[in-house]
Amino acid sequence: MANFMENSNNSNNQLQSFISTLKPLALVLLALLIILALPLILQEFGFNFSQKDNLSKISPETETPINSSDSQILFSQVNPEEGYTIKAKYGNIGPKLLESGAIDFEKFKDIYARSGSPLTEEQIKILTQGADKEITVNQDNAHFLLNFFWALGLANKNPILDKGAITKYGQDQIGSFASTGGWTIGTKDTMDFYSKSEIILLNPEQQAKVDEVTNNVFRPCCNNSTAFPDCNHGMALLGVLELMAANDASVSEMYEAAKYFNGFWFPQQYFDLALYFKAKDGLDFKDVDPKIIVGPEYSSGSGFAKTKKWLSDNNLIEKAPQGGGSCGV
Repeated sequence: MANFMENSNNSNNQLQSFISTLKPLALVLLALLIILALPLILQEFGFNFSQKDNLSKISPETETPINSSDSQILFSQVNPEEGYTIKAKYGNIGPKLLESGAIDFEKFKDIYARSGSPLTEEQIKILTQGADKEITVNQDNAHFLLNFFWALGLANKNPILDKGAITKYGQDQIGSFASTGGWTIGTKDTMDFYSKSEIILLNPEQQAKVDEVTNNVFRPCCNNSTAFPDCNHGMALLGVLELMAANDASVSEMYEAAKYFNGFWFPQQYFDLALYFKAKDGLDFKDVDPKIIVGPEYSSGSGFAKTKKWLSDNNLIEKAPQGGGSCGV
């Protein structure tokens, strides 16, 4: 009996020892089973690791969601329905442009007739008689004002045209730039009226404002500032800024005007910029500092390309809610 009890105790001890040996192995096996089953469990409850690539692109800076109603609101800030009014009037600029040969009225009128948007009676009066009315850019007249100010930028005598970058880089080929050679609706060859007419006279202080702002305002179609107006948008904005300076607009008012004229002339690109600032910084377009948005970081061709890439990387590419914009002529 004593031997039986002793054998029984030995058996129990061996069993407990065996169980003790198995416990760590069982825990390891259980952990492996849980790890192997985890993806199936997570998938069952709606988790999906296939989104890893997209998630890795999203930073805390992109937490502001953009929906369709937000997009419409943003675009209404880029191209406000009421337009944007500058501190300047049309005056007798139209008749002076006709007189200078910068605009052939019949050719100018035909451009709009063939585009399906004939000149309005008011626009005809602006060109032929002048108008004592403040200038407001909006979706309806953005194309008209692009050509109107393009002609003004070309014809008005200014040091930027006579001694600036366009002269430095163009040398004896100034007439071959898009802003010069591309203007085909004058009564003369472009170089016959280029910087020849004193339509807008600026004093040294006013010219200094134009010099400052034009050197810091860019456009998404290239890497040149308005101080190098080699394309139509640059030449047109030069005309806008000269006119504003002549009416003693402040530098900040001129930057703001550049922001909105760019918005009407480049509606898709500036809608993209509005999306960027809203998603990345939580800023509405109307609250973005004009000097920053029109500067090289965002409004130059290369700067805008970086912004567009950021939007693409974060799946925020979107078509502007409404059309608009034109390259003029």
